[in-house]
Amino acid sequence: MLLGFNEIETKLGIPQILEIKGKWTPNDSEKKAAWELYVELVSRISVVKMEGDEGILREALDSLYSLFGSTREILRKYGPDVAPMKGVGEPSLGKIAVVVLNLLLRPLLTKWHPLLQEYEEQRKEGVTRKAHEENWALNKKMRLDVEEARKVLNAYSYELAKIAGVDPIHDEIESENDGVKKT
Repeated sequence: MLLGFNEIETKLGIPQILEIKGKWTPNDSEKKAAWELYVELVSRISVVKMEGDEGILREALDSLYSLFGSTREILRKYGPDVAPMKGVGEPSLGKIAVVVLNLLLRPLLTKWHPLLQEYEEQRKEGVTRKAHEENWALNKKMRLDVEEARKVLNAYSYELAKIAGVDPIHDEIESENDGVKKT
């Protein structure tokens, strides 16, 4: 929602953990960094729904993990301008980005990376990675967790587009399950 001149209202929730919301006018560094973060996010598996047994779980985890490096690089590049001191509870791009990394992605990755790695080490010669994953007892549970994170990351991508001052360019179809409304 556009408010005053360049003022935006943001709302991003990580279910059962935290909700970030507020109004602010992003500075030029926040806008540029938001665009770079947006491109990183929407060009990965992070916002693409993995239907049924599509894709490989390891690749999904690796793609999500790579967001740590790219986010840190972008935040360092733009420096303190993306996290200016504001009033208590007021959002900034830096704050939102770090919350997404530490409260959404880190728990997902620290839970599933070792479990998947342990299972991967049991793969027998001649069995494809895909076939091996499909036989994993935790496959569906991990896919559900990745899907829940994807919904939040999809909402995050729309917030990044809003902060950058651009229309979203990724082709995610709005759904009631995502709770994302294109504006």
